Amino acid sequence: MTITLKISKNTMDEMNEFFEDFKRPKTPAYAVFQADDADCVVTVYESGKAVFQGKSADISAQLWIERERHLNPNKLVDVKNSEQKDKKDKKEIVIDPKIYNASCIGSDEVGTGDYFGPIVVTSAYVSKENIKWLESIGVKDSKKLTDDKIMEIVPDIIKKIPYKSIILRNSEYNDRYNENNNMNKLKAILHNKVLLALTSEIRDYEYVIVDEFAQKYIYFSYLKESDNVFRNITFMTKGEDKSLAVACASLISRYIFIKEFDKLSEKVDEFLPKGASDAVTDMGKKLVNKFGKDILHDVAKLNFKNTTKIFE
Repeated sequence: MTITLKISKNTMDEMNEFFEDFKRPKTPAYAVFQADDADCVVTVYESGKAVFQGKSADISAQLWIERERHLNPNKLVDVKNSEQKDKKDKKEIVIDPKIYNASCIGSDEVGTGDYFGPIVVTSAYVSKENIKWLESIGVKDSKKLTDDKIMEIVPDIIKKIPYKSIILRNSEYNDRYNENNNMNKLKAILHNKVLLALTSEIRDYEYVIVDEFAQKYIYFSYLKESDNVFRNITFMTKGEDKSLAVACASLISRYIFIKEFDKLSEKVDEFLPKGASDAVTDMGKKLVNKFGKDILHDVAKLNFKNTTKIFE
């Protein structure tokens, strides 16, 4: 059995201290430590991933799942179990025809997993009349679309589909990100803004759907300081598979993100890689050597682990 848990810095610190007497002398690449815990091997990586492997992996992991939940009550606990993976992968996504075939506003974001480039949040309105057309150009299978295909079809989509988008560029993201403004809170604020903007113009909708990145009560807790909050929301996991409005929002966000990403590449005269891999870290080092460390403020998300690796 293998259980993978995404942990926060405070949980990692507790684990590091807890396993001090059980650590192995050698650790895998990019690991903070590896330790023995009864019939389980625990490996904690710099990326904030804790991996529990062995017969008692579920028992060992459960303690730290509870600690992560206790120490970070406003975060959604991210845990994966290898024994359940095959069942989940094979499980068919259930689509509610009542929602799928309704006139809906959907909201989704792009760029949160990329070190370089902005975060783009979009809300899009899909009326019943446009459902068949969107299916015919491939929006129903939006996850299978390549960036090239997205750049081809989205210009046609935005001619027919009303939408509102917000671009949170890197410099603004870095200025706003802190202990009280984590990424999920910033996303919630942006989703709220695009939903308020679109619903002020479009009234003929039956559902407003947000691709779920936080539980409902946590999402609204992020907005407690906002003067105006849109609340009539249906939260859905895998929303872009269940609603064409969310799928359109995702595609439009991706389209804008790609164009903004290309502008950044032109700005630094380098081909910037997407994601947050070692190749991204290497490019960050190259940019710092070329322009100085301040360049990262304008092109990257400084809270990512890549920043620490770049300066190491």
